Amino acid sequence: MTERELLYVKTIAEEKSISKAAQKLFLTQPSLSKCIQKIESDLGTKLFKRTNTGLLPTFAGERYYQIATDILKIYNDFEIEVCDINNLKKGKITIGFTANLATHLLPATLPPFKAAYPNIDVHIVEETSTGLEKALSSGKIDFAVMHTNPFYDPINDSNIVYHLLYRDHFILVTKKDHPLGRHAVEVPDSKHPRIDLTLFANEPFILVSRGQRIRQMSDAILQKANINPLIVLTTKSYETARRLACEGICVTLVPQQYVEIFTVAYSPAYYSIEDKYSPYWSVCVATQKNSYLSKAAQQFIKMLGEKCGCTTLES
Repeated sequence: MTERELLYVKTIAEEKSISKAAQKLFLTQPSLSKCIQKIESDLGTKLFKRTNTGLLPTFAGERYYQIATDILKIYNDFEIEVCDINNLKKGKITIGFTANLATHLLPATLPPFKAAYPNIDVHIVEETSTGLEKALSSGKIDFAVMHTNPFYDPINDSNIVYHLLYRDHFILVTKKDHPLGRHAVEVPDSKHPRIDLTLFANEPFILVSRGQRIRQMSDAILQKANINPLIVLTTKSYETARRLACEGICVTLVPQQYVEIFTVAYSPAYYSIEDKYSPYWSVCVATQKNSYLSKAAQQFIKMLGEKCGCTTLES
């Protein structure tokens, strides 16, 4: 059954006349008659019978008419729904976030998006960066907001494209009166004084657990500085590491942006790290190469970019 065939049978049943149906369908009567004969031949049964009051459907014709009416209504409703989707009047997007990026970016992005597009359902999936890459590759999410770094390619998936939002630098965290702090120097346009990372080669470190993107980044920075750190403790929480560093148990590395999430509790000393150690990771929107992105997803990404001061996303 094609849409055309459904429409032909439905119109004849309603008009009770081949000639009237042909006129309504902008067809010639012989052409419409031939089409109905073909449909009946394919089905192996008559759909209409001639009476004094016109063409009436047979039992098979009545069932065909009912099904045609239902299918054409579903098709028409779907066309209306697609129109609404295209005009952002309804829809659904599933976005992957790392937990900390969700804390930092969602409060600034989701409320204005929902205000502009109240009927778009937004589902958030929180995972590690590695978990988000796997979810994106399997199609479980539409796109991801996550971190990448220049040293580590966890799944080597050429089907994922990373669109840069901005770079976030890692900083060294110590207690306030750490004796090595005297070697720090002020740097113009830097939030924190800069210190030589190699001075801390013999200091105890606390790092987050292996497999986390922060740990992969921290390991890469320390390796580039030729430091084989004495790791006295590992934790899943960068904030736990930051607070313990503040208490002088150890030192650690954390992203600058994450420090701003907890600005009141504990006050350690922060130091910037020389650029030669590449102490930064990139906050990106990750998408599948050549995959379809709905207009709703595209609009959310656009608003996210604007909030991050990035009008055109680089890949």
